[in-house]
Amino acid sequence: MRIGIIGAGSWGTALANLLAGNGADICLWDVDRELLNDISETRENKKYLPGRFVHEAVKIADTEEDCVKDAGIVVTAVPSQHFRSALSLALPNMTEDAIIVNVSKGIELGSLMTLSKVAKEIAPERRFAVLSGPSHAEEVADGMPTTVTVASEDPETAGAVQDVFMAERFRVYTQSDVLGVELGGALKNIIALGAGISDGMGYGDNTKAALMTRGITEMARLGQRMGANTETFYGLSGIGDLVVTCTSMHSRNRRCGMMIGQGVPPKEAIANVGMIVEGIPSAEAARELAEKLGVEMPITEAICRIVSGEVPPDEALSALMTRDKKHEHWKK
Repeated sequence: MRIGIIGAGSWGTALANLLAGNGADICLWDVDRELLNDISETRENKKYLPGRFVHEAVKIADTEEDCVKDAGIVVTAVPSQHFRSALSLALPNMTEDAIIVNVSKGIELGSLMTLSKVAKEIAPERRFAVLSGPSHAEEVADGMPTTVTVASEDPETAGAVQDVFMAERFRVYTQSDVLGVELGGALKNIIALGAGISDGMGYGDNTKAALMTRGITEMARLGQRMGANTETFYGLSGIGDLVVTCTSMHSRNRRCGMMIGQGVPPKEAIANVGMIVEGIPSAEAARELAEKLGVEMPITEAICRIVSGEVPPDEALSALMTRDKKHEHWKK
């Protein structure tokens, strides 16, 4: 099968290698022509995935049209706020039966749509799936055992994607809760920012465990209100992705949070990461959604206030810890 991958960041490159290793005909494209030229010449993505050889079977496309033309699957691996424009540009050159597989994690600012909703708005007849789960690009590129989930409203589409992506060290499950999988992937980045802030402030395991546990509760609460399946948040794309993103130095959200917790101004911390920190726009979007839907999300609110510069981390933490008393669970 021919597969076009839009976005040559760390994840797009790692998936290109994985799929090329599975024997697929892979074409990779990015708006950064200099990056593509460097990958083509050196067979290494020095900017986003240094130290890993880019499979010789991965072709570098001259244009986005060349990348997606005749592809049976088109993978979108771009920053979430660029998903709409990237897909809109690709659509006229895609075959009618091509499957769109989105691996970006975020919520579109302004519209407050998940990316499947954006896809449905601009390409309502297209087959669509989302792939998500605990999967750092660096570890996938290094061949470390990884397990993810692919969600689609159409079981045949989910199964087709599963067949293509499944590998000896890349296990793929399927499910139908597209919204829940997307929200898990987007919202866990917000909690990872908080975990990094906590680490940067010098707090320990107790604090991080509290953030993660209460964080998954917030994620599920918003998801349930929006119509997602609560169980999804306790699977690979929810708590699985949350754990890996909150605890690993591969996580750009955690790294950014650590710098903020150490006193680095948020804008400077984002610049120092050198890649998109998806938790920043996702936090803003989640706060707006929570306000709109009447969902209580105190951790998300606190992280929003920190990254926007409204309050310092210690003040936000104090506000969280001194909230009114609550039940965790209470059976009547």
